[in-house]
Amino acid sequence: MSAAQLQAQAQPDAHAQPQPLSPPHAGRVALVALTPEARSALGGSEVVITAFPFRAGRESRGSRWTGARMVRERRNPGAAPSNDLYLPDGEEPLNVSREHFQIERDGAGFALVDRKSTCGTLVEGALVGGETQGGSIPLRDGDVIIAGTSRSPFTFKFRVG
Repeated sequence: MSAAQLQAQAQPDAHAQPQPLSPPHAGRVALVALTPEARSALGGSEVVITAFPFRAGRESRGSRWTGARMVRERRNPGAAPSNDLYLPDGEEPLNVSREHFQIERDGAGFALVDRKSTCGTLVEGALVGGETQGGSIPLRDGDVIIAGTSRSPFTFKFRVG
């Protein structure tokens, strides 16, 4: 191949149409319950995440179930809920903060962001946040998430695919 042909190949075609980018991690994103307490909070074995950020925190106003899920009761009428998933942590000492963690899209992947919780969040054994510091960590398919300390009953597996 001549030098002119190599140079022409390396330069982008000004008339080419841009190709749509495939969405990051196209497919299903879910939290799967690994403990009975997590299953109870999810209202089943898993919850499919369809909107981001997906927020989780302690239910602090009492539980009210509607067959499959906990009702998202609000402090003030008309106020938006602060979580998508409420974890009914009533055991002392508490492991879960009212606004504990959220799952976000992060570029081509996902990240868990600790929402300045007191006990932090464990992801594959790594502590994220705690002592109201916050923090974030990339999430991969199969990562185990524990809301609070290692004694917390709220253990989930992050699934993509």
